[in-house]
Amino acid sequence: MTYPNVCLRRGEAPDVRAGQTLIFENELDWADDTCTDGCIVDVLDEQLRFTARGFFNSRSKITVRVLTRDQQELITPDFFRARIESAWQNREKLGFENSCRVVFGETDGLPGLTVDKFADYLSFQITCLGLEAWKQVIIDILVDLFQPKGVYERDDLPVREKEGLPQFKTCVYGSVPDELEIREHDARMLVSIPNGQKTGHFLDQQENRGRIRPYCENKSVLDLCCCTGGFSVHAALYGASHVTSVDVSEQALSLVRRNAALNGVEDRITTVCENVFDLAKAWSDEQKQFGLVICDPPAFAKSRKALDNAYRGYKELNLRCMKMVESGGFLVSCSCSQFMTPELFLAMLREAAHDAGRDAHLLELLMQSRDHPAALSSDHSLYLKGYILQIF
Repeated sequence: MTYPNVCLRRGEAPDVRAGQTLIFENELDWADDTCTDGCIVDVLDEQLRFTARGFFNSRSKITVRVLTRDQQELITPDFFRARIESAWQNREKLGFENSCRVVFGETDGLPGLTVDKFADYLSFQITCLGLEAWKQVIIDILVDLFQPKGVYERDDLPVREKEGLPQFKTCVYGSVPDELEIREHDARMLVSIPNGQKTGHFLDQQENRGRIRPYCENKSVLDLCCCTGGFSVHAALYGASHVTSVDVSEQALSLVRRNAALNGVEDRITTVCENVFDLAKAWSDEQKQFGLVICDPPAFAKSRKALDNAYRGYKELNLRCMKMVESGGFLVSCSCSQFMTPELFLAMLREAAHDAGRDAHLLELLMQSRDHPAALSSDHSLYLKGYILQIF
């Protein structure tokens, strides 16, 4: 089988051969007239030698998403089955079972595809035009592999519009309840696949929620941007004397209270509906203090252009958080902005500690859960980073 061709500019091929998965428009020299948006193309180097094979879309700045570097590997239903089976086997080897990310896009060799497992249900997203044509094939594979009670498509992402795709969400197999229960460490958590954040729940923090156990016993805890209460419930289960859960969404806080009741810790969790910047400034000025502060805000930098403002925002929020940690207490600070690199985030924390007049000791480095593996060849796949600090 032959595919249309695109050709890389001089000097771009080594990075693609080394594992680069996204090829941008300014990295291509030319494309065949037979290339159509969404088709599969062979990527050639400047000497017209095969380099990779992937999805093509001239309407996107990411013009080619690499599927394989093996010229003998054809893109067929068996290709997708092998990739999904391999991704799931890798998660099983790592001990994941009840709920986890099954497919993490480029890292699992399936660019533009996200599949999450929530107990007996699956949720997926497609952010690549080429993959859209294979949607039913992917659904059939997922049903055959997992025998789920239901599969839900959460394609309500604005990024799809950049690929020329519409936004929508719908159940595509079986039935999916508005709410279901999953198990996370020692916690029972309610998840809404149709209406929750992303694909239904922030699975990328699940292992980090377990890592706060040593810092919770008999501590008063402040959980900023708590969403549905993953960190809050775990802190209470791990012995916190009291948890104050803050979020700007009353809908999210309603689920926090229900998750707290589900785990029998409702008497130790209080919810506050407030903008975290306003609250952190007010409470730090009032010299309120906590034994553990958790700060896990949404992405401030969704582009490189937004990085400077994001840096200032992270610094201000973390400075306030440090002021609210009692001497000898702990701060868990995270960022899911891919452009805020671990090194830059740590530099920001150093500046915040200096300006807050606090001494901070680095205890632990955090990243996204192991079911969201970051490829060393892809900087953007390491998007979640965090630090556990002891503050004096």
